[in-house]
Amino acid sequence: MGALRGLLLDLSPLRGREFRLLFLGQLVSFFGSMITFVALPFQMYDLTGSTLAVGALGACEFVPIVSVALVSGALADALDRRRLVLISELGSAVVMAALLANSLLDAPHAWVLFACAALLAGFYALLRPPLDSLVPRVVPREQLKAAMALEWVRGNVGMIAGPALGGVLIAAFGVTLTFGIDLATFLVSLAFLSVMRASPPPPDADRPSVRSIVDGLRYAGSRPELLGTYLVDVNAMFFGMPQALFPAIADDYGGAEVLGLLLAAPAVGSLVVALLSGWTRHVHRHGRAVALAASGWGVAIVAFGFADALWLALLCLGVAGAMDAVSGLFRSVMWNETIPDRLRGRLAGVEMISYTSGPTLGNFEAGAVASFAGVRASIVSGGVMCVAGTAVLVALLPAFWAYDARRHAAVGAPEGAGREPAA
Repeated sequence: MGALRGLLLDLSPLRGREFRLLFLGQLVSFFGSMITFVALPFQMYDLTGSTLAVGALGACEFVPIVSVALVSGALADALDRRRLVLISELGSAVVMAALLANSLLDAPHAWVLFACAALLAGFYALLRPPLDSLVPRVVPREQLKAAMALEWVRGNVGMIAGPALGGVLIAAFGVTLTFGIDLATFLVSLAFLSVMRASPPPPDADRPSVRSIVDGLRYAGSRPELLGTYLVDVNAMFFGMPQALFPAIADDYGGAEVLGLLLAAPAVGSLVVALLSGWTRHVHRHGRAVALAASGWGVAIVAFGFADALWLALLCLGVAGAMDAVSGLFRSVMWNETIPDRLRGRLAGVEMISYTSGPTLGNFEAGAVASFAGVRASIVSGGVMCVAGTAVLVALLPAFWAYDARRHAAVGAPEGAGREPAA
């Protein structure tokens, strides 16, 4: 029984009031966002019949993410992080209202979908740096791995339940209801955020400026082990992200319900890893774990490309999701344990670019390759390139492969970090 408990998810961070409120609010909000995650590409494919148009949704998201994330990171180091999260959730709610209104038209406009995808990406880029850098402030350093695992559980519960329910709702009622539900979940998140305590910056925080952004980029560039986490993930997602092809694949297997299953399958594997994440406390060579998991993602995507039955395709995607969870968990721990608090917002902006630019550009790449080479060729070639690219990056960044957490002292936690403030 002791060995079993050592494997199970550690719930201790939820005892803290601030983390608990943040966790619950984002659990509800992300669930709604994952319903829209199905509805938006489904509506685009329904309106255009084009995999390239679905992939172009990702291209529309790329520019706002890159342009906003670094600025948001600088703001997160200089302003109240909780307030920035609240503002971004409010903005996303307004965009969802626009998607809802467009879906009520007799002839919904595809250009509205592109515009709203870009705006949602911009508000998401405003959200993530303050959100990611807020977590280490509300949990003790010794609970960071447990907190990161809980964050993965939260995300993957949303990624399983949201797409699965979204596919059923779209098939039964259309996209209008799904957009309405997402709007409601943003309002719930705003309620949780409104009762959290403020998270003001330290008195000596750098003012947001181009120079402060450059300082953050310079710091990231000085840490080859951090560069490895960024580049390995970008490589894996750029070449091995076939989600833009899911509507076309689902169309062959049965439609919207199958699309929800395809989108949810990676999260099932990821959730299994997160629920059994107790073993991660015994792993210290985090760079090696990230690289091997990224390669595992590529191999699973190749297998998915060759799958000739729905159950086998879902199984391959589940394995891919498990590998992504292992990679993501250790990337998060490397970031949160070694980056100083005064730079966490700016580095969270860099991190966000790394883990979002890969999928957004990768979806466009997958759609473009599929448009002239076919769906299966796009998926298989992407998985192969993922594995090859990971091997090249490991060779170019030996410090990343050799990273050992036991040799890196805690430099990120400020005095009092993770302790509940007095009521």
